Amino acid sequence: MKKEIKILGTGCPKCIKLAELVEQAAIELGIEYELEKVTNINDIISYGVMLTPALVVDGDIKVAGSVPSIDQIIDYIQ
Repeated sequence: MKKEIKILGTGCPKCIKLAELVEQAAIELGIEYELEKVTNINDIISYGVMLTPALVVDGDIKVAGSVPSIDQIIDYIQ
């Protein structure tokens, strides 16, 4: 089953780092995934997120306002 992963953020360095780590984690897990970067501030707010970057996996907000470790990200997307 393909995972739907979204990075919420305006493109700041932390947002870019989170996207890189998510891609690395998904590859390590060997899963199918679709990564979407949500950069529109109104779309980000519609998730109820006030701090970026944020990670959304299959519609669930996993973390907001920080860049978790690769191990945490693996836990979030498994």
